[in-house]
Amino acid sequence: MSTLTQEVEMLRKIPLFASIDPGKLKLLAFASDRKVYNEGQDLFKQGDSGDAAFVIVDGTADIIVSTDDKEVIVASVGKDEIIGEISILCDVPRTATVRATASLEVLKVKKAHFLGLISQVPDLGVEIMRELASRLQKTTIELGEARQLLSAKKS
Repeated sequence: MSTLTQEVEMLRKIPLFASIDPGKLKLLAFASDRKVYNEGQDLFKQGDSGDAAFVIVDGTADIIVSTDDKEVIVASVGKDEIIGEISILCDVPRTATVRATASLEVLKVKKAHFLGLISQVPDLGVEIMRELASRLQKTTIELGEARQLLSAKKS
């Protein structure tokens, strides 16, 4: 089990939190819950209401989107990454399922604490927008490539 100081240092390694005052990170770490998930266990499911974001302390997980007939892995995440923030920022249901692919240790940051930190640290809001814009850009490129492949198969 880690100490509060170790959790603050872990949060500081995440680019999103790197410039935040250590005192604010200490409060965030203190108010958050440490959770462990086994391989194959879901952190949350697509369609669930979003009550928290998760910082991956150790391990890996898949981001899975369900279609009518199957599940599609759209990304994999690992140590020092944050997941689940879209749901709490946009106040929408979870856009995907997150499933541990190995033993996974996370810091669960409750919605109120995450949003409170953003209101106290406006630069954090800008960094989150940059991260989400980067993800959107990547997804748009992948969607364009998939459409090209589909068009080529139809021809």
